[in-house]
Amino acid sequence: MLAEYDFSNAVRGKYYESYRQGTNVVLLDADVAEVFPSAAAVNDALRLLVALADAKASRRDAGARRQSKKLRASGRTAPKTPAKTRSGAARD
Repeated sequence: MLAEYDFSNAVRGKYYESYRQGTNVVLLDADVAEVFPSAAAVNDALRLLVALADAKASRRDAGARRQSKKLRASGRTAPKTPAKTRSGAARD
C-alpha cells in the first residue's frame, strides 16, 4: 500500500449492510469464469437459461392440459350393463 493513502478517518464496514442487501455475489469456478468475460455475459446467459426453462415448463403444462382434454369424458355416458351375481342365480 502506498504511503499517500490516508485511512485515518476511515470507517470499517460502513457500506457492508447496504451492499449485502442489494447484491448477490457468486463466485465462479475458474473454468466457468474463462467462458464469461464480464458480469453482463453471465447475466445474459442466465437470462437465456431461465427463458428456456420457462418455455419448456409452458410446453409441459400445455401438453398436460391437452392430454387431460383427451381423457375427459365426451358428455355421453356408457350404457349400463347388468351386474353379475356370484350366487349363480338363474339367468333369462
